[in-house]
Amino acid sequence: MNNHLLFDFTVDKAAKTVYITREFDAGQALVWDAFTKAEILDQWTAPAPYKSKTKYQDFKVGGKRFYAMVSPEGEERWAIQEYTSITPKTNFKMFNAFADANETPQLPGSDWDYTFNEQNGITKVSITIFNESFERMESLLEGFTQGMKMALGNLENLLATLSKK
Repeated sequence: MNNHLLFDFTVDKAAKTVYITREFDAGQALVWDAFTKAEILDQWTAPAPYKSKTKYQDFKVGGKRFYAMVSPEGEERWAIQEYTSITPKTNFKMFNAFADANETPQLPGSDWDYTFNEQNGITKVSITIFNESFERMESLLEGFTQGMKMALGNLENLLATLSKK
């Protein structure tokens, strides 16, 4: 782990918003792919011992990713993401909600905004997550915070491996 890379995780409860800024020692194109391609997303987004399993992904405005976090016992926790805006390699936005196995969203959900920029081979990813419901955010916060930090650590390790290829 490169201890000189920025990692900031801030929760603004009043604004019902989470702000995450994370730097990675990898090029912007590779980091973009890690956030937008199912075959790479499934390698890092689930905190161990869980696994991520994408049923389908159509990365385009109006497209969706439908995936599950799968426990070691095989229990699936589904979520659906709908892409609302894409500016290739620099920004994408999506609406995220838990769902059942039939793709029925469990509302309310949250709006995610990802921004990517590279400077001197270091890519900074800024993520803003706005929750429609304060109660939803409150109920998920502890597990989400821990899981997201673990997942981003997984990504850092994966990028180190992918950068060497």
